[in-house]
Amino acid sequence: MKVILTQDVKSLGKKGEIVEVNQGYARNYVLPKGLGLEATPKNLNDLKLKNQNDEKVAAENLAKAEELAASLKDKKVTAKMKVGAGGKTFGSISTKEVAELIKSQLGLEVDKKKIIMKEAAKALGGYDIGIKLHPQVTAQIMLDVVEEK
Repeated sequence: MKVILTQDVKSLGKKGEIVEVNQGYARNYVLPKGLGLEATPKNLNDLKLKNQNDEKVAAENLAKAEELAASLKDKKVTAKMKVGAGGKTFGSISTKEVAELIKSQLGLEVDKKKIIMKEAAKALGGYDIGIKLHPQVTAQIMLDVVEEK
């Protein structure tokens, strides 16, 4: 019997896959627990339409992320850091602080886990910061660390 999985099932497959199972297993386990639907022509058509819609939404999200990355291309955020005698800085700029700077200076809400820093900002100067907007799109902005007066 063919079944369309509505959830990931460890021994069968992933959500949305069409799998062949024994009729008793389907009737007594998969269907009653809501893990799958019988692969009728209507259910197959619904699955096809859902997959097409999901692809369309994914393409729209990718386009939005690329557009946002292009708008952020030459943007810059400035952070102030305390400097002691001899030009030594105190502390460093974390991804949390970068996320707050982006929110306050650029008006963009970014999760600190999506910020990619090659090295910690422990000195004055410029740093390239990556922002993961989409699994396939990373935007680059500049972090400028200046002396706090």
